[in-house]
Amino acid sequence: MAAMLPTPAPTVGFDLDMTLIDSRPGIRACYLALSERTGVYVDADLAVTRLGPPLAEELVNWFPAADVPAVADLYRAMYPEYAIAPTVALTGAREAVAAVRAAGGRTLVVTAKYEPNAKLHLAHLGIEPDVVVGDLWAEDKARALREHGAHIYVGDHTGDIRGARAAEALSVAVATGPCGPEELRAAGADVVLDDLTGFPAWLDTYVTSAQRR
Repeated sequence: MAAMLPTPAPTVGFDLDMTLIDSRPGIRACYLALSERTGVYVDADLAVTRLGPPLAEELVNWFPAADVPAVADLYRAMYPEYAIAPTVALTGAREAVAAVRAAGGRTLVVTAKYEPNAKLHLAHLGIEPDVVVGDLWAEDKARALREHGAHIYVGDHTGDIRGARAAEALSVAVATGPCGPEELRAAGADVVLDDLTGFPAWLDTYVTSAQRR
C-alpha cells in the first residue's frame, strides 16, 4: 500500500467505539430502553458484539426497513440519557492520544457514530482530540482523513482498514473490537496491536524513523 509520507509530527485519526472507548454497556442500555419504548424486541447482547457499521445496519435486523430512519432518530435522542455514563475509556486510550500530542502531532476522531453523541462521549471521558467527525463509515472515512491530512488511522474494524487505505493513510488496527488479529491482518492492516497500550511505543518508533529520512 502506498501510504502518505510520514512526518516528524504526524496527524493521527482514531475510530471511537471499541478503539478509544468501550461503549458496549451504554449501547446495550440504550437498546434495552429503545426496545421498551417501541415494544419491539432487540437482542442488545447480540447487537453490542458487532459494533462498527452505521446504526441503520443494526436496526434493520429488528425493525421494518421503512421504520428505521424514525427509529434511528429516536435512538440517537435517547442515547445521551442511557449510553454516556456507562461507557468507559479503553485501556491506553488517553495515553495514545497524549502520545500523538507529545510528538507534536494532531489528533482527530472519525467515527460512524452520530457526531453530537461522539462528542458527548469524549467530553465525559476527558479525551480531547483536535477534531471530531461523525457519521462516516468505512471508505467514506477517507473524506475526513484526507481533509485533515491524516497519516495514520487507528481502528478496530475491517471497515476502518478500508477507510485508511482509501485515504492512503497507514492502517493501525487494534484487536479490541469484533475483529480478531488474523482478520485484521487479512483485511490489509499495516500494523496490528493487541490494544492501545502498545501504540505510544509504536508511534515513537514511527516518528524516529521519519526523522531519519
